[in-house]
Amino acid sequence: MQSEKYIGALDQGTTGTRFIVFDRASRPVAQAYLEHRQLYPHPGWVEHDPAEIWENARRVIDQALRQADLRSEELVAIGISDQRETTVVWERKTGRPLYHAIVWQDRRTAVRCAELRALGYQELVRERTGLSLDPYFSATKLEWLLQNVAGLREQAERGQACFGTIDSWLIWQLTGQHITDYTNASRTMLFDIHRLAWDEDLLDLFGIPPQMLPEVRPSSEPDFYGRAHTFGHVPVCGDLGDQQAALFGQLAWEAGEAKNTYGTGLFLLLNTGRRVVKSQHGLLTTIAGAPPGEQVSYALEGSVFAGGALVQWLRDGLGIIEQAAQTEELALSVADTGGVYFVPALAGLGAPYWDPYARGLIIGLTGGSGRAELVRAALEAMAYRTRDVVQAMEADADLVFGELKVDGGAAANNFLCQFQSDILGIPVLRAAGLEATALGAAYAAGLAVGYWTDKRELQASRKIERVFTPQMTVERRAALYRGWLRAIERSRGWAKEEQAR
Repeated sequence: MQSEKYIGALDQGTTGTRFIVFDRASRPVAQAYLEHRQLYPHPGWVEHDPAEIWENARRVIDQALRQADLRSEELVAIGISDQRETTVVWERKTGRPLYHAIVWQDRRTAVRCAELRALGYQELVRERTGLSLDPYFSATKLEWLLQNVAGLREQAERGQACFGTIDSWLIWQLTGQHITDYTNASRTMLFDIHRLAWDEDLLDLFGIPPQMLPEVRPSSEPDFYGRAHTFGHVPVCGDLGDQQAALFGQLAWEAGEAKNTYGTGLFLLLNTGRRVVKSQHGLLTTIAGAPPGEQVSYALEGSVFAGGALVQWLRDGLGIIEQAAQTEELALSVADTGGVYFVPALAGLGAPYWDPYARGLIIGLTGGSGRAELVRAALEAMAYRTRDVVQAMEADADLVFGELKVDGGAAANNFLCQFQSDILGIPVLRAAGLEATALGAAYAAGLAVGYWTDKRELQASRKIERVFTPQMTVERRAALYRGWLRAIERSRGWAKEEQAR
């Protein structure tokens, strides 16, 4: 391979870890991917092994470099994107995890969040952090760890224990630095998004010793987060939460630009620029990534907990498909679902409902319902949940979407993209490269070190692969969505009595 330099992106997601090497034209020249185990110790609990994630990160970096016949010295920089709210604690001296990572999908602190809402803390949380008081975020996960892991509180108070989201964990392992960025910090429910600082009142509320928190820096950092000592001392100088990374990778850097990522979950972000929009319709206000030297931007976000996770469940839980690619053919093999709806509340409902007690529901089954109808209903559910969020976002931001940019693994499904266009009634634009998350991390790192100069240079290499336009009648669209809303209502609050025992 020629001796030009490259950018590496370490994309650590909910189900696996990917490393992609990009060239100056934003083309992937090599990549490697490994899945990690999903641990479910109790109903509603979801955990990962941080040591396994780090080992997989090391392996995919090594595999991708070998695949491209590259030495680590040929990487100009590394950027990181991660699964955001997932919470890790480790020993400062040894780097040893002190418990499994508690994953963003985990619902174990639902009762605690309900107690805090009843005590009137919702408005404090929303005003300072832009978030809803929900188990989704890191604060109550960390509070739970401090209360339930023997000796952790004492270690934390002595400065011997570190907390971080997955990006902090990986940066620590790569460089020895205890650092996060604004986008990840804004997802902890502990960070004041206005002052850009950890919030003392919230730390007191959740009983969190401030000495266990990472330093917070911009997402694209010329001074970088340290050097990857195990990989040729390459500077690590880009860090974004996965959905902000996808927004950055889609080059949606200006107010009014939006994207939807179809990954394990579904995440629709609308850049609101310097304006902090306080949602009145169940959305989150969060920090968006910004190019080096620029002030932070803000975004409205709608988070749907189960997207591609539905397809994974069809494969691994039910065993009715062998691989995700089968879903498109199966969905197209029937004219419709025959009235079947699949509400994907496998870990509660996120935006705009925020119901941790909702549970998954398949309704409308008849003797004629089969595998194809169930698969089609699962794909349609992703599009319905996206419409739920789009409508809330249009109301909050006082705008009407004219189109929707999409990325993520599930966006490769032509049926899904077409149905999404149909149920929204607007064009859906699919990027030529669906790995916008990794690309955003690469852009953040590359801009920080001058590998790329500005947005115009990056725009020259970003192309739309296909545009899907609405084919459904207005009447049919309205009727299908009415049925969806009925199904949603049946799923809500299902586990509340059980959780309260």
